[in-house]
Amino acid sequence: MNISLVGRHIELSDAIKDHLMHSIDTLSKFHLDLISVNAVASANERNKGVSIEFTINIAGKNTVVITQRDDDLYAAIDIAIDRAQKALRRLHDRISDHKNEGLNEAKNAAAAPVDLHAAGEIMEDEIVPTEPILFKPQEVAEVLEKLKESTKVFEVFYDNDGKMRVLYKRTDGKFGLY
Repeated sequence: MNISLVGRHIELSDAIKDHLMHSIDTLSKFHLDLISVNAVASANERNKGVSIEFTINIAGKNTVVITQRDDDLYAAIDIAIDRAQKALRRLHDRISDHKNEGLNEAKNAAAAPVDLHAAGEIMEDEIVPTEPILFKPQEVAEVLEKLKESTKVFEVFYDNDGKMRVLYKRTDGKFGLY
């Protein structure tokens, strides 16, 4: 990766160059093929501020240009690098997305042998027998005995009058009826 640091109407001290180099080195963590990074720091004579412009050339992709103005050069560099990292992270995520499968991988997957018998068994519907739930009218005493024998907390049933009732275990050990 080629790195170019330029100062227009401003002299770049060693501390500023070190800060720029360290900031630019953080861009390599996205594993993109960066060809060059050009950093241009310039002083604005009208409003007494500074601006930094990063031009990032990526192999096979468009050029990313980030421009940031601020009163402090270090703050402008930090904000611009954060914006550049966000742009490169988006580009990296777009490239490494699991939906972007290469043509060679698709050809290999299509050419792989398929066991049709095994695939047919997997796709076959499985029927699981279950007992039907009958909602016949029941006596409260009959439901109470079933609830005592089971580990259930409540039982919903229809009584002889056709009303839906709930028999439940209370925390004090007694039973309640709705």
